[in-house]
Amino acid sequence: MALSTRRMFLSDYGMGFTGIVLGSMLAQDRIVRGAPLPQTNAGAEPKAKSVIWVFLSGGYSHIETFDPKPALNQYAGKTFNEIPLANPVDSPLHKKRFRSVPAEEINVRDVYPTIYPMQVGWKKCGQAGIEVTDWWPHLGNQVDELCFVRNMWTTDNDHAAENQIHTGRHRLDEPQPSIGAWANYGLGSFNENLPKFVVLGGPTRSDTRQSIDSYYLGPQHAGVPLALDPKNPLPFGQRSDKQTLGEQAKEYELIGKLNGLSGALYPEDQELRARIRAYELAFRMQASVPEGIDMASETEQTRKLYGLDQEATKVAGERFLAARRLVERGVRFVQVFPSAYGVWDSHQKLKENHTKLCASVDLPIAGLIADLKQRGLLESTLVVFCTEFGRTPGLERRSGGVDGRDHHPNGFTIWLAGAGVKRGFVHGQTDELGYHALGEGHYVTDLHATVLHLLGLESRSLEIPGRKRLDIDHGQVISDILA
Repeated sequence: MALSTRRMFLSDYGMGFTGIVLGSMLAQDRIVRGAPLPQTNAGAEPKAKSVIWVFLSGGYSHIETFDPKPALNQYAGKTFNEIPLANPVDSPLHKKRFRSVPAEEINVRDVYPTIYPMQVGWKKCGQAGIEVTDWWPHLGNQVDELCFVRNMWTTDNDHAAENQIHTGRHRLDEPQPSIGAWANYGLGSFNENLPKFVVLGGPTRSDTRQSIDSYYLGPQHAGVPLALDPKNPLPFGQRSDKQTLGEQAKEYELIGKLNGLSGALYPEDQELRARIRAYELAFRMQASVPEGIDMASETEQTRKLYGLDQEATKVAGERFLAARRLVERGVRFVQVFPSAYGVWDSHQKLKENHTKLCASVDLPIAGLIADLKQRGLLESTLVVFCTEFGRTPGLERRSGGVDGRDHHPNGFTIWLAGAGVKRGFVHGQTDELGYHALGEGHYVTDLHATVLHLLGLESRSLEIPGRKRLDIDHGQVISDILA
């Protein structure tokens, strides 16, 4: 019995921890869990090394940002039934792409029939002549670098859609790992002293943790939230002033040995494996993370480029500048929340809210694109700019509303820039009222599939035994936007 136990110990120890080390070495040599795309396919080689995923919480109005609709001004004040265009609520697309948690007979969302005019002007920008509203003057100057997808759609008509655009699942379904977690799982690291998946400004609330979570992939693949304070970027991750670096190194060495013994006894315990990695990474990160987010070394010109010198743009600017610094240092996936939870949710006072909010993000995001380009990083970095859904073409009447729009999952706009996507390009469209994504449109996991493709991963090869995913979880690559 003792001999058997000893053999089991040695076998488990070797299989458990040698396997971990081997996996890390293979990842560093660019052998990844997600099988690379066939060499015969266009774009088989990875186009992007890193992703900066920007999410605006609350649902910005696609109509007042990147998909202006003159028909709303033409027919303002009339109902859908009073204009010569087809009533979009009668379209079969309405029910096909709409999944309400409340019973249909009591749900009033997304069917407000009185057309509400656009609250801002717009113009064609750049050599590409792409329509962008006047609330985005700085981003409008970068439009020739951007690739718009104007026919996105989702199914959740409430703010659980914030999780849905990151996981691909409606709140009534089983949760899935987030897109950042899949990228983390599928790819090796460029820098062993930094997390592969970093989160700035989020998750925005405890119930949006799904947006950065990894679920059955294991906790080591979840996003690591960082604070932009070089003195304390990771809570509880700094050495005490009373402890020397040597003392701490010995402490972690002992912890590692004890964890190694436990790991040999419980080789399938993912929580334990993640904890071991966390201790090791925390020790290495103590020097690398503060340096990565410390903006003191940035020039005054760069700080102004991101709007750090202005109160209105400082928060978003710091997060975007930190994102650039992190991808520059080898972080694979940086998820940025430039504004607080739900602030784009303009049920009322849309003009007032969007005027202020667009101004808080416009200069910093334009600065990020310009900065990545001038440093040669835009060729290897993919920027994704998205929200959870759009806003209704109709005026929201709930609670006596007179100046806002409700949630709108049936059609909205996102954009991408950088590695592997076309520049100055528009893909897809919504109808004349901005109601439905026309054609097949793109469910949110099409965006996921496209991002993974550009990272050199095939979504369908990222499978876990016993965790068969649905086709909708994988999505389809939006091939028309690929450079």
